[in-house]
Amino acid sequence: MDYHIGQILTGKISGIQDYGVFVSLDSKTQGLIHISECASGKVTDIYDDFQIGDEIEVIILDIDSLTNDISLSFRQVDIPMPKATDIIDKNKKVKRENKHFWTNSRLNIGFKTVNDNLSRQKSEAQSRID
Repeated sequence: MDYHIGQILTGKISGIQDYGVFVSLDSKTQGLIHISECASGKVTDIYDDFQIGDEIEVIILDIDSLTNDISLSFRQVDIPMPKATDIIDKNKKVKRENKHFWTNSRLNIGFKTVNDNLSRQKSEAQSRID
């Protein structure tokens, strides 16, 4: 199989079900466009939007490594793929909230075994109980 994730292909619709559209990519390979990837927004009637035999452009979303099942999208074909630098820049601008749960995250514990931290954790828990 010479397909990869993110590849845009032209395929022929080979089947339509209530849950999605089957697309033949070549004589041996077929993929599925799940109904959620058929259009932006709600799909009211999938049989009105797609017809068997129509050629459509699709993008490969995922390839299952065990079964070689291919997940396709019709609605994401026109959406430009972000560059790695764009994703990194967006992550730098994200405001991260500091949340404190049942542990004290300000303690610099690091990667120690449970046994190494057990006595300190017991004393911390006992002080909170008292």
